Amino acid sequence: MTEKEKRDAGELYYAGAESDFLDEVRHAKNLCHKYNQLPPMDFQAQREILEELLGGIGEGSVIYPPFWCDYGYNISFGKECLANHGLTVLDGAKVQFGDHVLIGPGCYFHTAGHPLDPQQRKDWLVYTKPIHVGNNVWFGAGVHVLPGITIGDNAVIGAGSIVTKDIPAGAVAAGNPAKVIRQL
Repeated sequence: MTEKEKRDAGELYYAGAESDFLDEVRHAKNLCHKYNQLPPMDFQAQREILEELLGGIGEGSVIYPPFWCDYGYNISFGKECLANHGLTVLDGAKVQFGDHVLIGPGCYFHTAGHPLDPQQRKDWLVYTKPIHVGNNVWFGAGVHVLPGITIGDNAVIGAGSIVTKDIPAGAVAAGNPAKVIRQL
């Protein structure tokens, strides 16, 4: 099994400097850099880069720079999404955003994690788990979503929250760790 196959299966894989992924990461980082250097109102050039970089971006979706990711091709946005400044998506696994998702400034979506065993960390072993975000979800500023999380339709995640467990549809959740405060 290749390291990429291990990654995609959610198993521990080698992600060090000599990994099979270096060219893919370099390509994505170069596109992110190019995207982040564009004039703020050059929507056509921004869209072209996002279409090349991402696995999918729906009609009317916008990501305000700066934007950073690891691979790009694992990220998809539905239609009419808005990501404010400072979005970072560590996309070793799939990250899927539904339609009409609003992402506040400075939000992070992390699919990668590290083993507890110190020798495995020293050996650059990593695991990834996908993140799935439903339709019409709103993330306040500074939210972190950890590996393997699913957030249901119409949920609201309060500013500064760290999402460590799945959030059901229609829930308002906040805190560190994020907890459901109420149902809408």
